[in-house]
Amino acid sequence: MTDFIRFFVPLYFILFFLISFVGISYKVAKQIGKNPNVLPKDDSAYGLVGFYFKLMLFALFIYTILILIFPKDIFSACKIIFLEHNLFQYIGLGLMIIALIWVIIAQFQMKNSWRIGIDNTMKTDLITHGLFRFSRNPIFLGMTVSLVGFFLVVPTVIALTFLLIGSILMQIQIRLEEEYLIKEHGQIYLAYKNRVKRMLSRY
Repeated sequence: MTDFIRFFVPLYFILFFLISFVGISYKVAKQIGKNPNVLPKDDSAYGLVGFYFKLMLFALFIYTILILIFPKDIFSACKIIFLEHNLFQYIGLGLMIIALIWVIIAQFQMKNSWRIGIDNTMKTDLITHGLFRFSRNPIFLGMTVSLVGFFLVVPTVIALTFLLIGSILMQIQIRLEEEYLIKEHGQIYLAYKNRVKRMLSRY
């Protein structure tokens, strides 16, 4: 199982990044004539959140490469022993695969409204169909599930840290986007917000 995981994990996150960020962003950029990556690079609080997002993705990439090169050392370092079971790893692998498919579907349903960050220069449509009927933030939900799956596959304190930090950053980003969507779509968004949960809960 260890040999499979050492190759699966880095390949998974490389595919996740290439499909869900590079591929979708390229497709949307061609259609709207601009880069959909609108995360700020300034010294604002929002810019800081964006910086930490990028830093976490870089650290996650390095960690997965270390899993590939030094699997025994990584699996044994800071491991959470009671989660070290094949059943949990199979569940984690399933969650990661489902999360990737879920995120890709949600991104395609967003069409030209897909952005990495908040676009203050171009009005985007409010998407409420498809997966957005069940969650206002299905992409963040999928990303969270993928990190949960990763933690079950690689049950270490480091993987848990990625899950916790990633969840905090996503919750901050969600609230920043909500403030923007209230200004942009007013009562339409408020009605949608009252009807549909943030991810799996109201919080």
